[in-house]
Amino acid sequence: MEIWDIYDKDRIKTGETMLRGSKFKENAYHIVVHVCIFNLEGKMLIQQRQLFKKGWANMWDVTVGGCAISGDCSQSAAEREVLEEIGYKISLKDIRPSLTINFELGFDDFYIVIQDLNIDELKLQYEEVQQVMWADKNEIIRMIDNKEFIPYHKSFIELLFNMKDCMGIISNTTC
Repeated sequence: MEIWDIYDKDRIKTGETMLRGSKFKENAYHIVVHVCIFNLEGKMLIQQRQLFKKGWANMWDVTVGGCAISGDCSQSAAEREVLEEIGYKISLKDIRPSLTINFELGFDDFYIVIQDLNIDELKLQYEEVQQVMWADKNEIIRMIDNKEFIPYHKSFIELLFNMKDCMGIISNTTC
């Protein structure tokens, strides 16, 4: 049973909480996090959701995703989800999300991380993840077309890859 902190439209905690699966009150929002880990070859680590998962069962997704639980900030939620789902300890201390998407019921923070990982050493959470693999942008777009990947807009996947390419660049370039 997960308990979520509730935020207002300006992302300020209201002091209220709710149980996951409960109906949202009007003007109540929560935080969702995603982490997209890219290797030095520019490929994204993607995960295949378990067959028995509610929502998007057996489909591929970005590296990690989940909801912040009560007491989490965005960074701690993202760190926790990475550790839980793929068994990798990551530090996002002092790192802001690369992108935040406002959706009907909350705020979805996307973190882009460049880290070479040996996927054979990851400890996948049985309840969540079947397998992981590295994939380039074209492979993910093909998987979306084939209905094997969660149906993100293809332009959004391209944006994530473009943002990864611009990390660390502090100049007036095409990024």
